[in-house]
Amino acid sequence: MRTDWAVQRRYLGLTAAVAALGMTVALTGCGGDGSSGDVTLKLVAADYGTGEGNKSQTYWDGVARSFEASHPGIKVDVTVYPWTDVDRKVAEMVKDGKAPDIAQIGAYADYAKAGKLYSADEMLSIPTQANFLPKLADAGRVSRIQYGLPFVASTRLLFYNKDLFSQAGLKAPRTWGDIASDAGALKQRGVTYPFALPLGQEESQAETMMWMLSGGGGYTDDVGSYDIDSEENVRTFDWLKSNLVDKGLVGPVAPGKLNRAKAFEAFSRGDVGMLNGHPTLMEEAEKQGVNVGMVQLPGADGPTKTSMGVADWIMGFKQNGHRVEMGKFFDFMFNDENVIAFADKYDMLPVTDSASASMEDDPKFKPLHQFLTTLTNAEFYPFGKTSWAQASGSIKENIGKAVEPGANPQSVLQHIAQESSAAENAE
Repeated sequence: MRTDWAVQRRYLGLTAAVAALGMTVALTGCGGDGSSGDVTLKLVAADYGTGEGNKSQTYWDGVARSFEASHPGIKVDVTVYPWTDVDRKVAEMVKDGKAPDIAQIGAYADYAKAGKLYSADEMLSIPTQANFLPKLADAGRVSRIQYGLPFVASTRLLFYNKDLFSQAGLKAPRTWGDIASDAGALKQRGVTYPFALPLGQEESQAETMMWMLSGGGGYTDDVGSYDIDSEENVRTFDWLKSNLVDKGLVGPVAPGKLNRAKAFEAFSRGDVGMLNGHPTLMEEAEKQGVNVGMVQLPGADGPTKTSMGVADWIMGFKQNGHRVEMGKFFDFMFNDENVIAFADKYDMLPVTDSASASMEDDPKFKPLHQFLTTLTNAEFYPFGKTSWAQASGSIKENIGKAVEPGANPQSVLQHIAQESSAAENAE
């Protein structure tokens, strides 16, 4: 069952939205730059599928046809590209003066700062906008205005192999000290990767943020400025190097050379004792017979109060002037049925209060309940910074060096901080 807090959160949020709706006409019903006559919305989206059997085109075609059936005069033309191509394709379209009406991609801030996007309140009805999980709505803001609409989300927990832990007489870790001692015991029993630490370039910005949060730090300070070389972050990487890496508890591949995909494959084979993971890994590992345990990310003194969240975005471009029609489509797209269908298909998490509450009440989604609970207090990348792409690139390139033999973690973090601040100041 959903927690009392979750019920209250949903009740208050939706009650406020309904009250506001009673005083304000939904923006999608306003006049303005909406076109008269038939309109075709051009939508470009990313493919979350892993093969022919689960391509995202099928999902989008279903949503588009259902929307068209209930909204005569508006057509939706959907093009789906692989994740490796979609951001570049949209950037080329915008550069060529042929922006899509709607793009579902990985980042929105550049387009928002260039004045190319409608804000959320220019498109969405009040109940739709009010229904986004607050943390996700905040992550979609540039200069306190929401331009990025969260499309789908995920969060992270610490995964451990229950069978390996049971054989070693271990309990689930709650602190960094537990991680170190458990990893030592697993190494003695011949586990290949007592703790898998993927700081290779594939997605090391995620692994880095998880550890920073567990140490009381993060990528930015309280006012949103980069704080990558903070005292807390330096202390975290000093601990990682001294207590895990230097003691040979991270496996045969140096963290800076280990990518997430390889770490996940090793966990699914049963070769990893612990690592940080997401819902897709849970399903894949269990398919291969791994008895998966999951706990909140351990911190220096106990389980962390926050964890890392990940979100992908959808947005509306101004170029073709289809604000009203896009608003109608977004109101339809963000209904619970559509939101849950996509999340369920790809082992992701919903981005709205009502869909989250529905999943929390459904026993079918019990394996995801722990992730849903974590999402409400998650911290996200600084998506609203156009410099984040460069900062993330610097993290990917350099963070593995922080735990190499003889390295000084503080100097590596300072180097990343300098490059990130330079990118920020160059805007």
